[in-house]
Amino acid sequence: MNINGLVKFFFDWWHKATFNTRLTTFLYGEIVGEDDYGNRYFKKSKRKNKHLPHWNRESRWVIYNGITEASAVPPMWNAWLQHNLDEPPIETSASFEWEKDHLPNMTGTTAAYSPKNSKSSSKNKQSDYEPWAPE
Repeated sequence: MNINGLVKFFFDWWHKATFNTRLTTFLYGEIVGEDDYGNRYFKKSKRKNKHLPHWNRESRWVIYNGITEASAVPPMWNAWLQHNLDEPPIETSASFEWEKDHLPNMTGTTAAYSPKNSKSSSKNKQSDYEPWAPE
């Protein structure tokens, strides 16, 4: 491994978990579940957490599958990470028929939304839109 690869291994948090996160997960982490996108969710093991005062909450974290993007966490798992749910949402199916599947933030990708008359839209380069120009 060259020096560039070594620096990325220790400090590159936007493409994967850092060395410190992996070490903490190995030493203290207890896997709780995995979502449909391959993200894995952990909490601090109870055996390592038993001496904490009652006002401290257990630590919870996610190791992303791929690029670290917070919008890639489905809403129910996000609620569990933020201690809004006590039990992890192992059941991943939609609760209601009107609910859509979770879709991560697509900004900056080719799948990003752009209005039909937008200048940035690749679908419609010609439009009747005339930008205002000061005289």
